[in-house]
Amino acid sequence: MKFFPRIRRPNFFKKKAFRHYEIAPDEIFLDATNVSGFDRGRFQGRLELPIPSGAFVGLFVSLGVIAIVILLQAGKLEIVNGSAYAKESRQNHIRSSVLFAPRGIIVGVNGTVLVDNKEDAQGNVRREYLFPQMGSIIGYVSYPKKDSSGRYYDIVEKGIAGLEAQYNTMLTGSSGTILTEVNAVGKIYSQGTIVPSHKGKTLLLSIDAKSESALTKALSDVAKRNDFQSGGAVLMNVRTGAIRAIASYPTYNANVLSSGYPAKTIASYSTDTRHPYLDQAVQGLYAPGSIVKPFIAAGALTDGIITPNTTIDDKGFLIIKDPYHPGKIFLYKGWKALGVLAVRKAIAWSSDVFFYTVGGGFGSQKGLGIKRLDYWYHQFGIGDKTGVDLPNEREGLVPTPAWKERVLHKQWYLGDTYFTAIGQYAMLVTPIQMARAIAAVANGGKLLTPTLLADASPKFRTIPVSHANFKVVREGMREAVTSALAWQINFPYLAIAAKTGTAQVGIRNQYDNSWIEGFYPYSNPHYAFAVVLGRGPSGKGEDATTVMKEFFQTLHAQGLLASSTPSH
Repeated sequence: MKFFPRIRRPNFFKKKAFRHYEIAPDEIFLDATNVSGFDRGRFQGRLELPIPSGAFVGLFVSLGVIAIVILLQAGKLEIVNGSAYAKESRQNHIRSSVLFAPRGIIVGVNGTVLVDNKEDAQGNVRREYLFPQMGSIIGYVSYPKKDSSGRYYDIVEKGIAGLEAQYNTMLTGSSGTILTEVNAVGKIYSQGTIVPSHKGKTLLLSIDAKSESALTKALSDVAKRNDFQSGGAVLMNVRTGAIRAIASYPTYNANVLSSGYPAKTIASYSTDTRHPYLDQAVQGLYAPGSIVKPFIAAGALTDGIITPNTTIDDKGFLIIKDPYHPGKIFLYKGWKALGVLAVRKAIAWSSDVFFYTVGGGFGSQKGLGIKRLDYWYHQFGIGDKTGVDLPNEREGLVPTPAWKERVLHKQWYLGDTYFTAIGQYAMLVTPIQMARAIAAVANGGKLLTPTLLADASPKFRTIPVSHANFKVVREGMREAVTSALAWQINFPYLAIAAKTGTAQVGIRNQYDNSWIEGFYPYSNPHYAFAVVLGRGPSGKGEDATTVMKEFFQTLHAQGLLASSTPSH
């Protein structure tokens, strides 16, 4: 006889009738306690209860929801952001860096390197300026820049001034790329170049290093000794327009500006009232004074205003009656009473009265007048840009009645014409303009375009002056050296023709601009030169002629004059 039916554990997926009845141990224990009131059909009083079927359903639903969320997130990572995460992953292991291209070097005649590249202590290639006194001519560069994280945001060296800026495209190479494989802590596994760099092209100049050094030193030395504030000088081939030497005072050290230190030196450049950043040979504007007289002579001879034998009596002044105020006169002084002279001696001795008369007329002697003065100045390129291959060239000024009316709102007078005829009043020129103009006198009328390129083809236009008239002008310039104002450069070993000039400047004419222009050798010209020293105390003993004297003496002492006079 069975006292307790055995209850089978339920199947949670399908309910079945209980067919077997056995006594479970817990039933014995509960029976032993003789506990009443339990409904054993509802499993009351049992020590072990079966798991409800609903619990499994909830578990499976929860797992399913979790699985769906995981799948959706995985899809988002793979499909939506997969490429971005893949790229980031690669960048974490492959680093790209710039392979900088060396800038092209700059070379003068005879292969002399003027600007080179040099590796610094950190392995960076930097510009090395071997002739730092050429700062305002050669210019300087700015280097690639990094942000605060050390990444380059500017990967190109840029020419900032001078030839570095003028030929920046030619000198600039093309940078490459290096890929470096690293691990999580930055250790390099491998490194390779995927885009090679290419060096910039070499710039070949017509500059002769020894002539350049001699001219720059002479200009600087004389300027410093005599308190001139600035100066510029140009030595140019009269047949090609190639510049053999060019100097500017004061200047800057290009190595200092490119490196960015010492900061104190750089600051001094910015505060220097003499403007060392200015290329005085190309950008400096100066009143020319008497160095314009050869060009006025050529124009007056060509226009028939004078002949080679026309004479004018230089008494040291001209007196002009005021046509509007009877009894009132205007006195136009010359620098000295030179007596009766024709055009050759007027050039040699720089007669102001002669050129007052030729320029504006006096008594029975007809003058060119301001319109023809303006015409002839521009024929020789005075007051115009030369087209030299240096940046920011300035054109200067030839004053005219229209200019005076527009700028000063005043009428033009005869006295304005007189002063314009001797390079005063409001005239402004650059040294390179004057070197170009005097080169045209030397070569018989070819107004060349100056260039610093060694292999440039000559470019020129022809000035409508006959060879006979140019010959007269050249003879007057030669006489200035042999027996007149340019006697300092009368050497037994070299025949030079020249014209000196002085222009008074300043509110009270307390400063002088000192000039000299010329060419050599006299009988077979190869080079023309122009030198200016600006705003020096009036009456100083040394002047621009002293610059060329020291320049020629240096070349002669070094045995360079023969080599500086080519056979072609």
